Amino acid sequence: MKKSTWILVAVLVVLAGATYFVMQRPGERSSSGSEKVLVEFDSAAVDRIDVRSEAGAVTLEKIGGEWSLTSPLRYRADAAGVGSALGSAARIVLSSLVSTNPQKQHLFLVDSSGTLIRLFEKGAEKAAFRVGKMGPSYTETYVRREGSDDVYLAGGMIGPTFARRPNEWRDKTIFKAEPNAITAVTFHYGDTLFTLAFKDSAWLIGAQKADQPTVTAFLSGLANLQADEFVDSTVTEMPKVTVQIDVGGTQLRLSSVKGGDKAYVQSSTVPQLFMVFNWRAQQILKREKDFVKAG
Repeated sequence: MKKSTWILVAVLVVLAGATYFVMQRPGERSSSGSEKVLVEFDSAAVDRIDVRSEAGAVTLEKIGGEWSLTSPLRYRADAAGVGSALGSAARIVLSSLVSTNPQKQHLFLVDSSGTLIRLFEKGAEKAAFRVGKMGPSYTETYVRREGSDDVYLAGGMIGPTFARRPNEWRDKTIFKAEPNAITAVTFHYGDTLFTLAFKDSAWLIGAQKADQPTVTAFLSGLANLQADEFVDSTVTEMPKVTVQIDVGGTQLRLSSVKGGDKAYVQSSTVPQLFMVFNWRAQQILKREKDFVKAG
């Protein structure tokens, strides 16, 4: 084999190794490459996020591998929302420099009125930047790295990703399970009790076969039950419980709000009280006759 061929093979091996190394790195690391990004950090290493915006001041922390909202209240965080925010921050690609004059920062809302995001790793700040108003095309956003006077236009509508009220960072999950893992659900309507159970490859209500499309729709709504609101204030008069649903060791209690468009929901797994819109409540508020297979 010629010397030039050996050199070419060696170069290819080095490139392949470098590619493998980059692909195996944990997290999403912002990288300039051919594009200039606003800030660079490793998303997998970030363990605290501070956001200050008109919507409120929020602190999110990774505790025991799970994201939590720790200020202004403590609650499990929406992991998908946090992941989306970190991904968005890592991909803020700068398209053009629009100003270097600090006196003009207010024009782009990247002064103290802009949304400030600080990212930390083990107590050390790794990145800080401000997100301002949208650009003239409404497909770009004004941004500025904290400590710099340079104001840039960056692609995308970045503001709503970060300027969220504290409750919008909270995990709205009331109950979650794999639909295929649910094999029995018991309903308590006052003194009336019945069980929907999967036996001998079929869903049954007592000895009767259940309507499969109805069961599928019900399990879809139950297996990913999400809150529409958090009830943090004291409820002076709790409506009478309409139904208690027992599933997989969890008890869900629903109380319809008379004359309203919402229902209260309580879960035995958390002390938090939730509210859901009636259309969501109706997905799981099923009577025995609703499951009976026609014919």
